[in-house]
Amino acid sequence: MTLEELNKIRQTKRELVAVRKVVKEQGEKLAAKTGYRKQVLVCGGTGCTSSGSKKVLEALHQALKEEKLENEILVVRTGCFGLCALGPIMIVYPEGVFYSQATPEGVKRIVKEHLKEGHVVKDLLYQETVHDDGSIISLNQTNFYKKQLRVALRNCGVIDPEQVEEYIAVDGYQALAKVLTSMSPEDVLDEISKSGLRGRGGGGFPTGKKWSFAKASPGDVKYVCCNADEGDPGAFMDRSILEGDPHCIIEAMTIAGYTIGAHHGFVYIRAEYPVAVQRLEIAIEQARQYGFLGENILGSGFDFDIEIRLGAGAFVCGEETALMTSIEGNRGEPRPRPPYPAVKGLFGKPTVLNNVETYANIPRIILKGSDWFASMGTATSKGTKVFALGGKITNVGLVEVPMGTTLREIVEEIGGGIPGGKKFKAAQTGGPSGGCIPALHADTPIDYDNLIALGSMMGSGGLIILDEDTCMVDIAKFYLEFTVDESCGKCTPCRVGTQRLLRFLEKITSGKGEMEDLDKIQELARHMKTSSLCALGQSAPNPVLSTMNYFKDEYIAHIKDKTCPAKVCNALKQYLIIPAKCKGCTLCAHNCPVGAIQGTVKKPHVIDQEKCIKCGLCLKNCKFGAVYTK
Repeated sequence: MTLEELNKIRQTKRELVAVRKVVKEQGEKLAAKTGYRKQVLVCGGTGCTSSGSKKVLEALHQALKEEKLENEILVVRTGCFGLCALGPIMIVYPEGVFYSQATPEGVKRIVKEHLKEGHVVKDLLYQETVHDDGSIISLNQTNFYKKQLRVALRNCGVIDPEQVEEYIAVDGYQALAKVLTSMSPEDVLDEISKSGLRGRGGGGFPTGKKWSFAKASPGDVKYVCCNADEGDPGAFMDRSILEGDPHCIIEAMTIAGYTIGAHHGFVYIRAEYPVAVQRLEIAIEQARQYGFLGENILGSGFDFDIEIRLGAGAFVCGEETALMTSIEGNRGEPRPRPPYPAVKGLFGKPTVLNNVETYANIPRIILKGSDWFASMGTATSKGTKVFALGGKITNVGLVEVPMGTTLREIVEEIGGGIPGGKKFKAAQTGGPSGGCIPALHADTPIDYDNLIALGSMMGSGGLIILDEDTCMVDIAKFYLEFTVDESCGKCTPCRVGTQRLLRFLEKITSGKGEMEDLDKIQELARHMKTSSLCALGQSAPNPVLSTMNYFKDEYIAHIKDKTCPAKVCNALKQYLIIPAKCKGCTLCAHNCPVGAIQGTVKKPHVIDQEKCIKCGLCLKNCKFGAVYTK
């Protein structure tokens, strides 16, 4: 493909996609030029797919056919819009109205009343977009979106990820064209370095510096790798980008290849991401057909191609050397560093490895300049960050905010607060390698350095919100259980250390803990941090240490008082019966599997604490509120 052909496709499709970025009058003018009265965007990300968006799409196409609107309405299956808890999601342009939790039955009404007759079906809209007076606002004006700044997610929910022409319409492959026609590798390095972009995979290493090391390393063969393994519990940022905008990763990796002198790339993606894998496969094939991959790209004389390698879901393969070992066909285990991958990486050759979100920023930095990117964020953490917002939060989903946004803004404004009027207790960041940030630090600007200072870390971007009903000892135990399972076992500090840490927490949550255990945990954690081979073992103690630091009173309560303040740890629960409320119906006694409840008909019953196995069936079955826990 030539530059002229690239720009011709861009101009041809530009107005079609532009309708989705504007609403009302301007959108109607653009819509008239495209030949479609309206465009209906349906989320095809994993979240909405699991909620039934395929059935919604089928119903939509069927209803359009019945109403003879197939040639007037364009249906686009996009990537993630972000508000995952409201799926399946549909947005109709040029109005920009947002239908949430769509159903096949509701779609029939939308087609007839809205798409055919022109009347928005207000009772099916996301209610935050409907004012009390009946007026409708666009999605960008809602609390969830108005503080977001979408850079890495810029095309997710906007374009059809399986149509390369739509990516081209939103300036896709323009950055690659600029690099290959007017920039030297040194120019690219300078631009990336000045932007201040740091790796979004967890460590936050400067991207420009990593690329410069690989470029400076001697060798005729070099590699570019993309880490799409994303193993943190609750994290789905990289998956969503690949599902919604796969071509931007191909473009960025090709730019990286040109910059360091590599001609081959690998995307390492977990096999549990079938939608992302499929769309990436389609994108790679399209890129080859259009000449964005392969030989003599855009007539520049530069050759580059990409392969996909599927991972089996091992968390340790998120570590760069373990990932490369897995690509080579070996067991995914880390290697000692140095030498670092930029010097000796994949197949022993100099290699650049970044994660999906890091690459997603590259094309925009090239097109809009390093100053533009560096104008966002904080002094040491530039740009934006994508977070997978989950846990005890109203608006579960994907958010992208400028670095430096406070935790309070994310939780209370974007996230919509804690459901059920519960109090915000803490946020867990960084997955198993991170820590818990208590509510007292909710006004701290989120960036790499501030999170580390608080005893946590950015990680890949999982952000799990915890409320007042959460036991912090139990949370620490959950992450230790995960790291015990995911340790590759290569080094003793991690293999044995994680198991010993878990045994301490199991001892404490079962009511058998001793105060000396807290000192032993601290000592063991110190040894693990200094002697484990890779970051998995080095950071495994972080959830325990951070919860001990900020919520030590809960550990003490478990040990000294033999109680769980949040009433989560079963072994420390006591199920009791209030005599005044007990009617003697015997329902609890009949359902007790171990015969721990004694009493006669119409007389108050008593629970034998020695026999009680804390199953909770008595509480569940009592119809009079007589059973309680303490």
